[in-house]
Amino acid sequence: MKVSKYKRGGDIVKLKTKFSALQKGFTLIELLVVIGIIAILTAVVAVAVNPGRQFASARDTQRRADISAIVSAVYQYAADSNGNLPSVITATPTNIGTGAGLVDLTLLAPDYVAAIPADPSTGTAADTKYVIFKEGTRIVASATAETAGSSITIKR
Repeated sequence: MKVSKYKRGGDIVKLKTKFSALQKGFTLIELLVVIGIIAILTAVVAVAVNPGRQFASARDTQRRADISAIVSAVYQYAADSNGNLPSVITATPTNIGTGAGLVDLTLLAPDYVAAIPADPSTGTAADTKYVIFKEGTRIVASATAETAGSSITIKR
């Protein structure tokens, strides 16, 4: 540190001159730059993680597993019934459930599937929100996807 002296009213006053390398603290500009960088990184991470989209993707995965389980249960039933599919499945796409006008697949539970699965966000036992129908000799099951905006379909 450099000390300089000068006279003021008969008194000698010592002045301490600080060098910039010895200063303590941060300048306002430095703080603003760091805050800006943190804000940008936070925004990038929030977009990359996007919890809403992650949850929607998880529900779509559950839908895909559910309709796959339903189709597998139908074919297991057919294997035990000499190749005959359940008579309630027709060529007309119909929602699965136990309500009036819905395809009632309770004959599959609990022997071929523990319980008839329902849509993770809006399905109930009365209306699972899953659709099943025959297409020739094949079974088609589908569900409405959240992330793709289309449908998830399994055909076997």
